[in-house]
Amino acid sequence: MSVKQPFTDLQIKRSASGFYEGHSLEIALLSKAIMVGLVIWALVWPANANGVLGSLNWRLLEDFNGFYIIIVGLFIFFLVAVALIPGTGKRVMGPEGEKPEFSDFSWFSMMFGAGLGVGLMVFATAEPLGLWGSNPVVLAGTVEANTEAALQSGYRYTFLHYGFHAWAIYVVTGLSLAYYAYTRDMPLTIRTALTPLFGRLMNGFLGHVVDVLGVVATILGVSVTIGYGVSQFIDGLYAISGMEWMMDLTGETPEPSTVGLISGLVVIMGLSIISAVSGVGRGVKYLSNLNLVLSLILLLVFVVFGSFLFAMTNYATAFVDYMLHFISLSFNAIGPQSETAFASALPSEAAPMADALYSGATNAWGSFDAFKSGLEGEAAALPDDVLTAAYAAGEQGRQFGWQAGWTTFYWAWWIAFSPFVGLFLARISKGRSVREFIIGCVFAPALVCFAWMTILGGTAIDLELNGTAEGAIIGASNTAKLFVTLQEMITGGLLSGITVMCVVLIMTFLVTSADSGILVMNTIMSGGDQKIGNKHKIVWGLILTAVIGALILAAGENNPMDALRNAMIIGALPFTMVMGLMCIALAKALYRDGLRAKHTVAAE
Repeated sequence: MSVKQPFTDLQIKRSASGFYEGHSLEIALLSKAIMVGLVIWALVWPANANGVLGSLNWRLLEDFNGFYIIIVGLFIFFLVAVALIPGTGKRVMGPEGEKPEFSDFSWFSMMFGAGLGVGLMVFATAEPLGLWGSNPVVLAGTVEANTEAALQSGYRYTFLHYGFHAWAIYVVTGLSLAYYAYTRDMPLTIRTALTPLFGRLMNGFLGHVVDVLGVVATILGVSVTIGYGVSQFIDGLYAISGMEWMMDLTGETPEPSTVGLISGLVVIMGLSIISAVSGVGRGVKYLSNLNLVLSLILLLVFVVFGSFLFAMTNYATAFVDYMLHFISLSFNAIGPQSETAFASALPSEAAPMADALYSGATNAWGSFDAFKSGLEGEAAALPDDVLTAAYAAGEQGRQFGWQAGWTTFYWAWWIAFSPFVGLFLARISKGRSVREFIIGCVFAPALVCFAWMTILGGTAIDLELNGTAEGAIIGASNTAKLFVTLQEMITGGLLSGITVMCVVLIMTFLVTSADSGILVMNTIMSGGDQKIGNKHKIVWGLILTAVIGALILAAGENNPMDALRNAMIIGALPFTMVMGLMCIALAKALYRDGLRAKHTVAAE
């Protein structure tokens, strides 16, 4: 019995002339309408936009936190199963006899380049330090924050956020796109990945919606990345020049001001648009080569002057610990704790004061001492043993707040970034087997991320543990922690030179991220065509600048990244559902292609 041939007649209607020549008018206009609407809302009604985004984000986290956690866990186990099954793992992405487009060395070099970016520059020190001070094990009271005992759990969650789960998110999108593009000669665009489920429906409005969700997710994911990167860029300029106009000096620690962030954003996006217009060959390629060289120099500085032995010891122990807890990390989703549930868990003496105790006891970012000091009236007069029991009663709320604020934020960020990174991985992997693609794109770059986090972050932690830093690194803002670590580690001319190099590296990472994001957005809107006119690169570069700037202004001076983060988590949710469908579609395609291959062999 023959097996029906797969649907491959994907037709994306594109304009034949005019400004949108070569682009899908529906995708372009709908995407622009959403983004322009967001910009106008944030600029005209900033307080309303910031408030609504914040409350909607929290409501979605309460309802969908478990969905985010579990579906990302399913992604990694789905990919492991696909790689291990002989019939699917050995399938080559391309025509029979197709050889890899790039050598193994070049391919892994590009994996290395993809594994290092703005996120790693910002969080290489901030992530391990932050999780050393706050993680589920610390919140449970098992270990004390910022002590040697908290190292293991801190790195367990650092590896979770930047490890196999993170790269599995990218590879689900990348593998889906690459498989259909190279085995079925279909367009390299988002809707292609759902054709095994929806067939001809992907030629119409449903296909447009899927591509628009990919564009919106990409814009918001790239926006958060650029937002954090620009903040670190301004911190670096301040460390070099001491120019106070860029900084908000009213708080306990200096942080980039709104004026500084907007100024840095205009500079970075201007350079990104120039790079995008110059073309991939001249723009992205040269900047990527420069990024690689400067990254290796920075890593070498930490190897020579940092705590390399301490870092490598932690690398080994943390990796083993990460793998031992892998399944629980993948699926342990925590739900919110209602005030009623909290009140029912309180000792009888504290039950009448549940309202006064609830907020502090369930605050994931506070300590027991902060909980006690924040109480007033009758609640403050409760005995210490009762307050200890009340604080323990709020543990589920603290664990939920922590997971939603850390892990779910990262999953949403990687999901929003996955159309961008997935397309990149797909483009460089023609001729690879499915198993090669999964192993090379999930495990190799994750190991590089682990090394980067342990060498840079481990040095910062060691400087705090041995008393050299005296709290200076912990007390710095997240985007300034790298520069403060360098100041505690080296001095003199070398410090000045390395600081300047870091600022250049951050700038080039930002430019290549924005540049590549602009290219990916236009690729989706042109139905997979990579030949994009300069006018569209400029327009989308300006829209991206406007989105980031408007959301920074809407959030205000106190928490300028909040609106960007909230919008990104909200925008990532629909695309998360698309990715779930991608897995089902890919499983169906691999199974049906296996049947077709067996039928062909039997017929011969």
